[in-house]
Amino acid sequence: MRAAYASALHPDQPLRGLTVGDLPASPAPDGWVTVEVRASSLNHHDLWSLRGVGLPPDRLPMILGCDAAGVDPDGNEVVVYPVVEDRADPRGFSLFSERHPGTIAERLAAPRENLIPKPAGVSFADAACLPTAWLTAYHMLVTRGRIAEAESVLVQGAGGGVATAAVALGVALGKRVYATSREQGKRERIAELGATAVEPGARLPERVGVVIESVGAPTFDHSMKCAAPGARIVVCGATAGHRAEIDLRRVFAMQLEILGSSMGTPDELAALLRMIEEGTVRPVIDTTFGFGEVERAFERLASGDVFGKVVIDHLA
Repeated sequence: MRAAYASALHPDQPLRGLTVGDLPASPAPDGWVTVEVRASSLNHHDLWSLRGVGLPPDRLPMILGCDAAGVDPDGNEVVVYPVVEDRADPRGFSLFSERHPGTIAERLAAPRENLIPKPAGVSFADAACLPTAWLTAYHMLVTRGRIAEAESVLVQGAGGGVATAAVALGVALGKRVYATSREQGKRERIAELGATAVEPGARLPERVGVVIESVGAPTFDHSMKCAAPGARIVVCGATAGHRAEIDLRRVFAMQLEILGSSMGTPDELAALLRMIEEGTVRPVIDTTFGFGEVERAFERLASGDVFGKVVIDHLA
């Protein structure tokens, strides 16, 4: 079957290890079913995999991709929840493309309980945006950040999948959303989503109840200073540096909560799908490529110029 996979690992030039070609389909374990993939989307996780982060050489070749929407063996349209229970992993789980073949292929083997019904009114492309980046943003805002208790939100480093999803979801949930970006073009796109776009480190007109932090060391002090008393700073990554300096005096004086967050639950993915079906929010798609353009899709993701998700249409 056609697939995009890591055939080699190159920490400094990850795209050198990307191959698009035929691979034999892995047999589905007991309790798993085969999904015919209609759309998938890329995440920076795929680039990290090509660098060898979380993917050792002995697992190559490994089909890439965490996100997929498609059709199950009974003809039902489904979205695939990307988290697989895995006792061999220290986290207790793994994502598709870490220990099990990923989603950028004609077919995907997945546990039956990982299949979430796709509403008829939600396209395969939109559905394929949700399982990793949008689910992570939803979990950060709603569950970890308790956004219902806040009036305003700061999203650091909008442009990528998680941060852009957090902006769109925050606005859809009726909150005042501020978002930072170094690039004027991305700040204009942020404003189009209904948020207030500011330069990194800029003073906000108010302190916020929730901060969405995926940048790390360069922005963390700003996140702390923008947090209102009792605010939640929710961290899902550290793309620009993981060793942030924290003024503990501000933590206890302002009674701040610093919370780690990773992925979300199947029920949260179903709730996201309902929001899309009801028209409350729409996934932000940067570019859609056909399966024959997978290399171009990865180049687009690696360029750093993306705003939203890069989607693969498997039927194009």
